[in-house]
Amino acid sequence: MTPEQARRVLGLVGLGIRSRNAVVGAEQVRAAAKKGTLVLALVACDASENSLAKLLPLLRARRVPVVETLTTAQLGVVAGRNQTAAIGIIDRSLASGILGAVESGSMEPR
Repeated sequence: MTPEQARRVLGLVGLGIRSRNAVVGAEQVRAAAKKGTLVLALVACDASENSLAKLLPLLRARRVPVVETLTTAQLGVVAGRNQTAAIGIIDRSLASGILGAVESGSMEPR
């Protein structure tokens, strides 16, 4: 992933967080997936095995697209934390914009 792609994706995620169209943290992402409001999940590529084991099977079962190319530090910066394992997008148009930015380059959603 190029720095420009990461900047674009993180900028969109930051907008989502500020507009309350995103949830931050693995537990919040799990809760949104269980509720059926989650449209897209960004899971850190260096998240702990425990976090991944809790998140990925649920996201696959709910057929939520997952982007696993950013680090915990990159996701944390945009969320105002040191690190975070996951950020979930709950707005369809924002998720579409993020997926467009992801698919325009070498980043691939799962």
